[in-house]
Amino acid sequence: MANLLYRLGRFSYQRRRLVAALWALFLVVLGVGALTLGGKTANTFSIPGTESQRALDALKHELPAASGASATVVVKAPAGRTLADPAVKAAVGTTVAKVAKVPEVIAAIDPFTSKAISPDGTTGLISVQFDKPADELSHESSDGYDGLSALSSGDLQVVPGGQIKAGIPEIGATEVIGVAVAAVVLVITFGSLVAAGMTLVTALLGVLAGMAGLFIVTAFTDVSSTAPILALMLGLAVGIDYSLFISSRHRSQLGAGMDPEESVARATATAGSAVLFAGATVVIALAGLSVVGVPFLTAMGLAAAATVLTAVLVALTLLPALLGFVGNRVLPRKLRKSPTATPQKEGFGFRWGRLVTRFRVPIVAVGIIGLGLLAIPAKNMQLALPDGASAAAGTNQRVAYDLTAAAFGPGANGPLVVVVKSNNAATSGAVVQQVLGKAQALPDVVAAQPAAASQDGTTRLLQVIPKSGPASEQTADLVKNLRSAVHPLATGGTEISVTGNTAVGVDVSNKLSDALPTYLFVVIGLSFLLLLLAFRSVLVPLKATLGFVLTIGATFGITIAVFQEGHLAKLVGVDSPGPLVSFLPIIMMGILFGLAMDYEVFIVSRVREEFVHGRHANDATVQGLGHGARVVTAAALIMASVFAGFILVHDPIIKAIGFGLTIGVLIDAFVVRMTLVPAILSLLGDRAWWFPKWLDRLTPRVDIEGENLRVDEEPRTDELAGVR
Repeated sequence: MANLLYRLGRFSYQRRRLVAALWALFLVVLGVGALTLGGKTANTFSIPGTESQRALDALKHELPAASGASATVVVKAPAGRTLADPAVKAAVGTTVAKVAKVPEVIAAIDPFTSKAISPDGTTGLISVQFDKPADELSHESSDGYDGLSALSSGDLQVVPGGQIKAGIPEIGATEVIGVAVAAVVLVITFGSLVAAGMTLVTALLGVLAGMAGLFIVTAFTDVSSTAPILALMLGLAVGIDYSLFISSRHRSQLGAGMDPEESVARATATAGSAVLFAGATVVIALAGLSVVGVPFLTAMGLAAAATVLTAVLVALTLLPALLGFVGNRVLPRKLRKSPTATPQKEGFGFRWGRLVTRFRVPIVAVGIIGLGLLAIPAKNMQLALPDGASAAAGTNQRVAYDLTAAAFGPGANGPLVVVVKSNNAATSGAVVQQVLGKAQALPDVVAAQPAAASQDGTTRLLQVIPKSGPASEQTADLVKNLRSAVHPLATGGTEISVTGNTAVGVDVSNKLSDALPTYLFVVIGLSFLLLLLAFRSVLVPLKATLGFVLTIGATFGITIAVFQEGHLAKLVGVDSPGPLVSFLPIIMMGILFGLAMDYEVFIVSRVREEFVHGRHANDATVQGLGHGARVVTAAALIMASVFAGFILVHDPIIKAIGFGLTIGVLIDAFVVRMTLVPAILSLLGDRAWWFPKWLDRLTPRVDIEGENLRVDEEPRTDELAGVR
């Protein structure tokens, strides 16, 4: 591996103009493809095969009017007046007429007709039916619906509710803060604007390539609206980190007097090997989301994995070429003329390494106990799909949710739909009455009533209003209990299904929870094998995996304490704490596992490099941490800064993901990888590198530490050769 990357680095350096031109051409082709082929992203979450989704798919053929998106416009009379007031009632009529004229709306039902008026007569609901699902609506339709709030006047407050507004969560100037912080950290780390700028530029080019490719894919398949944001934040973070790792090795070698061309080749061989394996673990973790069997999650994972893969390719090819262009300007000014003239001071990493290895036992004990305590809130995790309650305060969606909950109860924001289908209308009608009786008898049901029916009467819908809100555990239990109550009524060819947005959310959450163990087994298993191959050790991959368990537990604990339980929620802009979005745990596990292995590889690869070249295990740990601490510190701060920038996004899903990843990166880098890992390696000593002889014969040697490149150094000891 090291020899192959050595030749790649030297080729990229020598043929730097050709490499740069090829990358420029590649970016142009991707850019043109994205502009001409790029489609639109989807804003729906569904899982084919679940009961709720099967029912919705069937309705597209049997009752098309009910298969499109539905929404509710809330109308509220001024204080001291009711909807029955003549002027207010006239304003309601005008509003209904305006709603009906919104593009792709096929029905707008007056609250007086549907009797959707609150007991006090002050609030009404205009039921709106579109002819297409939410993710297929045009911008004219979604914008026209969202603009209905402009109809508010002194006689009537008008608030369009529901999840109709689609598209990509907006990225504004706030997210640029993360990139700005990354630039400052790079300047401080390198002491050179050229080195900092080059590292940032290569990362941005990688992200541009990955994002352009993603938008080309949208022309051929559905991609979640969250996927581009996830790919952007992850691509930026790892792109900067990978370039930083290789550039730092190159700079240290230049500082030792090595020829620039040889230094670039060796940095690509050694640090590049670590980047390749680190990137492979991230790609495995993200691409592994496809084993869950959830289309929107698969698309998100593959999109982010492709961006990470692009970042690896940029770091291994374009970066060596750019290092050839800048020459010794990658060094601070005082070192450019005579790099070896200034003695290198021992950095903080060496002192920290000696401290950690000296007090390894108490450090391991305190670290494990402390992270365990932070993980305690994770046992109360609640999952649901986003609804109006999780929307930002002041938005139409949130205001409509609050008005509806206050007037009709929280369950009115998430009615359940029961679909009854049989071979003839009489049978369907009889079963509907039975279903109504069963539904009304359930304790968490406010009301159950017939809704639409097909022209031949064989397919009928019932609406069931829960007492609790759409994201509550009580409503999730109601979905389960309702299905248990009505399914036995499906006899003689009759089909009964419970669906609706709330039921879809429950099915998505259950599916993801059931798939999580399989996902972790596949991803952790493949990554364990990859690290075993890289480090030729059994205990090092095991330790890396157990460290990830501590990281993810503490990360979930803190995230749940803030976003679900509301502790310090206002500091991160969370207006209404509530359940985490259903796919957050599996997405965070995938990303954080990959990033945790990044830091594991960055630090432990240098420890092993020192060990295989003759150092005692404890000294190798100190040296490895000493050389790697500065880079890992900068990388973690940069990655956390990029992720933290997304906490400022108003979209609650992106905010939660950004927060969780920020906390996870900081915990994993500084507590687990830079503290617990060296302490445990020191405790294990030479045993850390134990590798059974039979396994040694079976596994190929990839030479991640560049052992074969150091032909000019002293031979190793017999003991060391035996360990290998």
